[in-house]
Parts: sequence; structure tokens; C-alpha cells
Amino acid sequence: MLAAWKLPLIVAAVAVAIVGGFYIGGPGLGMAVGALAASSVLIMAIVHPPRPAITPGTVWDGRERLLLVVQDPDREAILTAAALAAADCDGPLEILILIPIVKTFTERWAEEVGPARRRAQERLAGATTILRGAGAAASGRIGDEDPVQAVADAVAAFPASRVTLVGASSLSDKAAGELAARLTVPFMHLRGSRAGVPGLGVSPAGAHGVRQ
Repeated sequence: MLAAWKLPLIVAAVAVAIVGGFYIGGPGLGMAVGALAASSVLIMAIVHPPRPAITPGTVWDGRERLLLVVQDPDREAILTAAALAAADCDGPLEILILIPIVKTFTERWAEEVGPARRRAQERLAGATTILRGAGAAASGRIGDEDPVQAVADAVAAFPASRVTLVGASSLSDKAAGELAARLTVPFMHLRGSRAGVPGLGVSPAGAHGVRQ
């Protein structure tokens, strides 16, 4: 992510380069330097797009709210996420399960979303059943294919006080890294019972653990 203080320096450097080009080589060189500078800025914007902080809304009603993002329907990790959140709050805990859709290559190529949404609905029903069976108050929704975008969309309407991601894939690891950097509320990444600490499924220290 580009630091805010670097932007004025970049703008100043581009301006100096363009003015210098006009001064030294005339309009031809000045236009060429300007075009090169514009191309460089465009490439930087593509390679390093702005990533603003993800800040959930706030509701002062005394309730703790967990946004549980489930990419892998691991029963042990789902229960662990709810138990850890419940143990860390004094009052009632409200849980919203978020299931990002997952498209196959063919579905993405054909721009078809129906089958992916049906699979997501099945995962959502399974995760909701797991939590309700354990006595937790849980509702759910389906989100964007990009887990980070799905979280940003969800917290616009759901004032989460903490976010937990359940998933052990490389996509989950990438999303966890970005969410840990951008979320302004505590975040935890659970990799699942097969990949984490035996009996808990919590990511080992240094993976993406807990950020408070």
C-alpha cells in the first residue's frame, strides 16, 4: 500500500520531470516525458490499487457481533470461532455467517452465477445448522467471490465487532493477510482442524492469528 506522505513527492517529481523536459528539449521532449510519467502512474495504480481501511458501523446496544466468513465448511473450526468469540465478550453474541461464492473456471468464463450461488446456499445451510445446533444465534448471507470485497459489503450493513475467517486454501491465506491489514476491528484466521493446532484448528502463531 502506498503511504500517504509519498503521494505529494511523486506528484512533485512528475511535475519537475515534465517541466525539465520542456525546458531542455522543447515541446517534443516535454510531451514524451509527460506521456512516460502518465504511463508510470497508471501502471502503479494498477499494480498497487488503493486499499482503504474496512471499518464496520457501530451500534451502541451492548451486543457483540461476529462476522464469520466461511470458505471451508470445517465443523470444528466453525464451532471454535464461535466459542472463542463468545468467551471474549461479556454480553450476548450475534453471529452473521458470510459465504463467498466460489465459481469454477467454466462458470467464470460463461459469466454464470446460478450454480455457484446454489453451492454457497448449501454451505450456508450447513454452517448455520452447525451453529444453531450448538445453541448459537446465527443468521447468514452469501457474498462476493472476492472474500475481502464480501467482508467490506457485509460490514456496511452488519456492525461487526470482530471478524473471523475460516479457510485453509491459498485464497484464504491471501484474503486473511489483506483483511488483517485493512480491518479496524479484531480479526482472526482459523485454518481448520486439519491444518491448525490439534483440537482447536487455530492458526499457529505468526500465520495470521489474532489482531486486536
